[in-house]
Amino acid sequence: MSSPDIPTLFPVDGGEPGGACSGAVPSYAQIFENNRRWAAEKTQGDPHYFERLSAEHTPEYLYIGCSDSRVPANEIMGVEPGDVFVHRNVANLVNNVDLNVMSVINYAVRHLSVKRIIVCGHYGCQGVKAAMQPRDLGILNPWLRNVRDVYRLHKKELDALTDPEARYARLVELNVTEQCISIIKTAAVQRSYVDKGFPTVHGWVFDMRTGLLEDLELDFPKLLRDVQEVYNLTDKDSIF
Repeated sequence: MSSPDIPTLFPVDGGEPGGACSGAVPSYAQIFENNRRWAAEKTQGDPHYFERLSAEHTPEYLYIGCSDSRVPANEIMGVEPGDVFVHRNVANLVNNVDLNVMSVINYAVRHLSVKRIIVCGHYGCQGVKAAMQPRDLGILNPWLRNVRDVYRLHKKELDALTDPEARYARLVELNVTEQCISIIKTAAVQRSYVDKGFPTVHGWVFDMRTGLLEDLELDFPKLLRDVQEVYNLTDKDSIF
């Protein structure tokens, strides 16, 4: 389970994990100036933009992604604010005892009625890479243990990859898949799918080297059937 040493997970210089800043970081005051400029540009093209934005929130998608700021959900999807309900954490994990992500899923499904739930990982994820290291990471240990559990479940496949970078990339993909399965295990998703036929769950990986999203093309009906064998929370004998 070893791989090359990783850079500091949370750099102290304000840079992005694992890489240099893309440019000068604006000052605290400049951020507010940037905000005013952005708001003016929006209303110049559409005087009712913020009135409409504040009136309703009916996103079609729930996006669960990594906290890495190099992966901005709206921008990589090419959608506007309000189109996607977003939750982010280190290594895009869906832990059933994490009340934060569980509350987000419940609210998105039962109140916002999202049609699709996306787990989006990214190649180069420092959280995933940290979990591949045989070292004590302090408070991160219980969190990243979820990624190590993914490695344990798929150890034979991963250990067969002799190239450390290929193994790392594959773990990123498998981690996304396992988090999708964790979502499918929830009562909110199962019961909504029985009653309404949605949401469906999808796994993506973002490649920062190309700027492109990769759809892992998970077989949602099959995953749901497999999950239901043990985790059926619908009060029905079969979803299908």
